[in-house]
Amino acid sequence: MVLLPPCVPDSCGKEFRQSLRQPSPNYPHGQKKRKPRVVPAFTIQAMQRNTRVAPPPKCGVYDPLPARPTMFRKCYQRGEFPVCIEFTSCGKKLSWKVPVEKLDFHHYLPMFFDGLAEGTYPFDFIVEQGINDLITKGAYKVLPVVPQLIIPIKNAFATKRPAVLCHALRCIQMLVTGCDRVGEALVPYYRQILPTLNLFKDRNRNIGAGIDHTTSRGENVGDMIEDTLQILERYGGPDAFINIKYMVPTYESCVLN
Repeated sequence: MVLLPPCVPDSCGKEFRQSLRQPSPNYPHGQKKRKPRVVPAFTIQAMQRNTRVAPPPKCGVYDPLPARPTMFRKCYQRGEFPVCIEFTSCGKKLSWKVPVEKLDFHHYLPMFFDGLAEGTYPFDFIVEQGINDLITKGAYKVLPVVPQLIIPIKNAFATKRPAVLCHALRCIQMLVTGCDRVGEALVPYYRQILPTLNLFKDRNRNIGAGIDHTTSRGENVGDMIEDTLQILERYGGPDAFINIKYMVPTYESCVLN
């Protein structure tokens, strides 16, 4: 004898069939959308569905270059410079083993300027103090060496590191103010050394109502660039301003105004 299942009313059958059509409460309602694929621009893939064009890459014009050992560091580590650091009760200074006036400026001055790209101690201290001593005690020998200093200055600016830029700008100010006619000799080379200054001239930190202590320490790039351009205009002769204005359009004269 076969037992048949009890008969289900028609109304209960309709409710059962409708419950099968409804989505389960364990899953979100509707079909889940897929994330769009990121594809390169100006390609056939960009015309496909569910795709998104990748944004253009950043140019990185303000990104600093990685530090590299300079020729100055290699020569100093080999002991080719007649100089060493001397610690005294008043601080530290450079001690020269030979008189500075007897040095070959065509060899040593470009080597010291090549070390402007160094941003670590003791190389930055030796470079700045060495250039100061060479300019102070042998200013009359600097003018013929100016063409050999352009490439080291350009390489130091190309690092785009704020500490190196301020370091190089201080040395340029010492070079222009401490030697006769050097400011005029630098005018033909403005197109090589001023593009980076134009890039960083107005790039200052916005700290709101805070106090920027880098300005008082001479480490603010924007202020250092403005001071350097004014010194170049004062010591560069009558053609200095028009050449600076050509490379740095936002610069305003400190002599004509």
